[in-house]
Amino acid sequence: MSTIVQPSVTRTGIDPRGPQFTAGITAGVLVIVLATAPSTFATVLLALQTALFAAGAVRGVQKTPTAWLFRTAVRPRLSPPDDLEDPAPPRFAQTVGLAFGVVGLVGFLTGLDTLGLIAVGFALAAAVLNAVFRFCLGCEMYLLLKRLGT
Repeated sequence: MSTIVQPSVTRTGIDPRGPQFTAGITAGVLVIVLATAPSTFATVLLALQTALFAAGAVRGVQKTPTAWLFRTAVRPRLSPPDDLEDPAPPRFAQTVGLAFGVVGLVGFLTGLDTLGLIAVGFALAAAVLNAVFRFCLGCEMYLLLKRLGT
């Protein structure tokens, strides 16, 4: 009689608290950008945040510096998550953040400071929603677009 071996069940996905942690850091950075804009410091800081958005959009949210910080410094102190999250919606949200970051940079670099401030303000609002309420606006956009078949 042969024995049937069940394949091990692996949980795929990311800890949903990781993107929330990242959103908190992002919100803090964007508050500093708004508080110091328009200035060279604010533009450089926004450029760094935009690079972080790009890393999340291109490599995935689980491969960003803030994800590493969460995995090594924060998650070991927490209980395991109740569930894991598909990384695609947060990755899309990083792409949306990247778009706002680029628009903000274009605004600051071309002297259209109001455009830069508005773009950063929108990114900040989205980051605060995620950090405080665990409501990812970009993730919801992703799911809506997926339902619409795009």
